[in-house]
Amino acid sequence: MRTLCASTLIGEFFEIGFAGLVALKEPDLSAGTVWTVCGVAMALCVLLCGMLGRRGGLAVGWVLQAGLIVSGFVVPVMFFLGVVFAALWWAAVHYGRKVDEAKAARAAQTA
Repeated sequence: MRTLCASTLIGEFFEIGFAGLVALKEPDLSAGTVWTVCGVAMALCVLLCGMLGRRGGLAVGWVLQAGLIVSGFVVPVMFFLGVVFAALWWAAVHYGRKVDEAKAARAAQTA
């Protein structure tokens, strides 16, 4: 599960960076504000890759997904991309657990 979730988070890292470039074209936003928010979110993606095995790591991931969807109020395409990455996050968690269970069952069977 951790590998699938980490792959999704790295994809989101790049998505956030590109969304920051789009947000720079908004006349109401300063470059400092855009890169502060994007930088924090990008750092959260990287740090969350290491937190996936810990308690609460998946919950923080869901909060990040919600934040990406809400960022659509600044960059409208993020509504769509946020939903796409939330679906990818769900799939990574759901199918990752199934893979982990299958690996555990196979390990128990051979032992």
